[in-house]
Amino acid sequence: MSQIVMRDRLQRGIYTIIDPLVRGLVRIGITPNFITTTGLVLNIGVAIVFIVGAEEGNRGDLRYVGWAGGLILFAGLFDMLDGQVARVGNMSSRFGALYDSVLDRYSELFMFLGICYYLVAHHYFLSSLFAFIALIGSMMVSYTRARSEGLGIQNKGGLMQRPERVVLTAVSAIACGITASAIGGDYKLSVPGLPFHVFETMSVFTIPITVMAVLTNITAIKRLVDAKKALDK
Repeated sequence: MSQIVMRDRLQRGIYTIIDPLVRGLVRIGITPNFITTTGLVLNIGVAIVFIVGAEEGNRGDLRYVGWAGGLILFAGLFDMLDGQVARVGNMSSRFGALYDSVLDRYSELFMFLGICYYLVAHHYFLSSLFAFIALIGSMMVSYTRARSEGLGIQNKGGLMQRPERVVLTAVSAIACGITASAIGGDYKLSVPGLPFHVFETMSVFTIPITVMAVLTNITAIKRLVDAKKALDK
């Protein structure tokens, strides 16, 4: 089974679960653009939580990371709701699709702004670099698809589309906060002879971000190659 088919089946399952909520929002007159805007506001809130954690917390206080992860997951729900409300409520429009895409990019930029700020403030400099590379890859995954579609090419392949990025970031942040409450935020694992720690509590969050940095850019490059093949034909 292809990755796209699996993703579509998973999305249909999620849409089935949230369908009563979608129909309720349509009945009370909530518009897709309002939901999209709410998602952006929540992601600005994610950035604020990270920034407050950077300013108010210490390096071993990872509660803010966990709280931010929960808010990322909640905000991600609005990414699914706006499109469904538009379809079920017959409120789809070309401007609505554009508005959704633009605000999704802003949402992701604000989320990574908070992440990078937090990591730099607590001296996770290498991790902050990977977070910035993940941001670059995330933007390019979206851009290569949009530009390809502008040339008449469907280009949805790859591992790290926005839903996967949201889930990976949110779950790893939540897991980091939970791990910190269990073993402490300052836990470090060292191997004799190595000049660095092979694992620390924050790694629960930063390792997935590093994986995202690699996979998003691989996905963007793959889409570029796929577009070239399609254009050559």
